[in-house]
Amino acid sequence: MTADPAPAPPLVLLSGDPLRPRRTDPQFVDEAAAARAAGAATAVLDHEALLAGDAERAVSRVPRATGPIWYRGWMLPTDRYAELAAALAARDCHLLTSPAAYRTAHELPGWYGTFEPLTPASAWLPCAPGRPPEPTALARLAASLGGPDGPRPVVVKDWVKSRKHEWAEAAYVPDAADTARLAAVVGRFVALQAEFLTGGVVLRTFEDFDRTVGEARVWWVDGTPVLTGPHPDAPGLCPAPDLAPVAATVRRSGLRFVTTDLALRSDGAWRVVEVGDGQVSGLPAGADPGPLYQALAAAPPAPHRHS
Repeated sequence: MTADPAPAPPLVLLSGDPLRPRRTDPQFVDEAAAARAAGAATAVLDHEALLAGDAERAVSRVPRATGPIWYRGWMLPTDRYAELAAALAARDCHLLTSPAAYRTAHELPGWYGTFEPLTPASAWLPCAPGRPPEPTALARLAASLGGPDGPRPVVVKDWVKSRKHEWAEAAYVPDAADTARLAAVVGRFVALQAEFLTGGVVLRTFEDFDRTVGEARVWWVDGTPVLTGPHPDAPGLCPAPDLAPVAATVRRSGLRFVTTDLALRSDGAWRVVEVGDGQVSGLPAGADPGPLYQALAAAPPAPHRHS
């Protein structure tokens, strides 16, 4: 009796070059090579077609009956990701990260409950692009965060992104009790995000992090940290955080492919400042993607709890 052959590694679907859609986007060329070196086949997604609402055309270069797929590419709105999953399913393929799991990892309200003990206190309000919440609603939201007596600084973001490069103008409020300033910063944030505002407005309690240490981005596949490196915004800083507390939480989340950004608080505690879906989280320039793709290629095609 002969043993059944080992299943082929999942296919890796990478964003295509918008100018030459048959080719991998230059941003992901090194990752495509790493995937193939790990034994995985690759295919190209027409990212522009997907964003335009033509998911069928976007996946037309994916071989039929491929089976399990990891996506690696540019960030996708959750509705477009769901359309991608449906278009692939019609070709007898399936994403190893379901639309529900993608939303959970990609948007703060999805992951916050699981990571709450490890991350700054947060509260949020849904709102549409161009329509910030009313000042009274923002004041109630800020009050719900609680905090010590005295100034209560907060950071403003949406469910996915902040405007940290416009820190004083559209991200940081020195005291959430200053309702006029809070409304002004939130209003400016919503205006700058324009049609790219995702979900609504999030207020996060400001915590003082050691900027000289930098942030670490940790890549997790099935609950195991497979790559730790610097945050793409500061590739010259590469801290080495204690991952034990985070590992237990990542495993409890049930998310198969995620990233966690960790920063060292001034009291010496490592804190989760962001969680992201691993398919759309950026690698820092010059990082070796080999270990990541070896883990993705070896990942079993079994379903997970976020179906």
